[in-house]
Amino acid sequence: MNAPCDAVLIVGFGGPTRADEIRPFLQNVARGRAIAPARLEAVAHHYEAIGGRSPYNELTMRQAQALRALLAREGPALPVYVGMRNWAPYVADVIRDIARAGRRRLFCFPMAPHRSEASWERYRQIVSEALAALGADAPAAVYPPPWHTHPLFIEAVAARLGDALAGLDAAERARAEVVFTAHSIPAAMDAQSGYGAQIAESCRLAAHKLGLGRWTVAYQSRSGNPRDPWLAPDVTQVLRGLAGRTAVVMPIGFICDHVEVLYDLDVEAAAAARAGGAAMVRAATVGDHPLFIRMIAQLLKCDSISARNT
Repeated sequence: MNAPCDAVLIVGFGGPTRADEIRPFLQNVARGRAIAPARLEAVAHHYEAIGGRSPYNELTMRQAQALRALLAREGPALPVYVGMRNWAPYVADVIRDIARAGRRRLFCFPMAPHRSEASWERYRQIVSEALAALGADAPAAVYPPPWHTHPLFIEAVAARLGDALAGLDAAERARAEVVFTAHSIPAAMDAQSGYGAQIAESCRLAAHKLGLGRWTVAYQSRSGNPRDPWLAPDVTQVLRGLAGRTAVVMPIGFICDHVEVLYDLDVEAAAAARAGGAAMVRAATVGDHPLFIRMIAQLLKCDSISARNT
């Protein structure tokens, strides 16, 4: 058995915490990638439309605190750190602090349930770069096995979706269409990672948990060259086709609320539903649901994780 971990690092995307951080944050996101300035400016306006900030950092800190409290109660009582890929607290700074504290084996938990180069691999890369910069002083980093089908993740998703369905009256619930959503990625990237198959598997398990006989998988928040194929259908197209019905949208690919949820779904997708004559209810993300937090704690104790510091 490997030596036990002596610290936890939750690795997140990051988000601007006030209006003057929006454009510097987006420049960080775009660094090294061919993203048109007009697209970045459009996303900046999305942040402005939801209040000039993102709750992502605050919500991720809340998840970390919930995990910290669970570990304090049930063990192992470990420090839980949060590092962001695109904004403060940056992963590199946090890992430097972890090394200075004498921690030698770090359980890294990227906040991405479905793996592709655009999500999981970029989180891994930013951690690897931070560890490489420390050289011999770097702790070993270990990662959980895939968890998009973990029973506790599925139960947390089903609980959030079930709450949304329970808020409908019986007639509305009978004609409701459940629409699971996740961030779209280029089809070529999906072919390398199996991302779409992972999404479908999570959705199937959550739907089965609730006994749903009818549900749809849709994608959202695509960017890039419009001539390049991306995963489809787009959630707005799906919603426009549900005239006279209620769509219950479950953002299964997102762990907490940020602009892709609060704008792309709550504003843009909701407008598409209204335009198509449908009602839309958005289920909550798993966030700090106790079942999701318990899953992280279970994975921390899993013997199948292996040391990796590259």
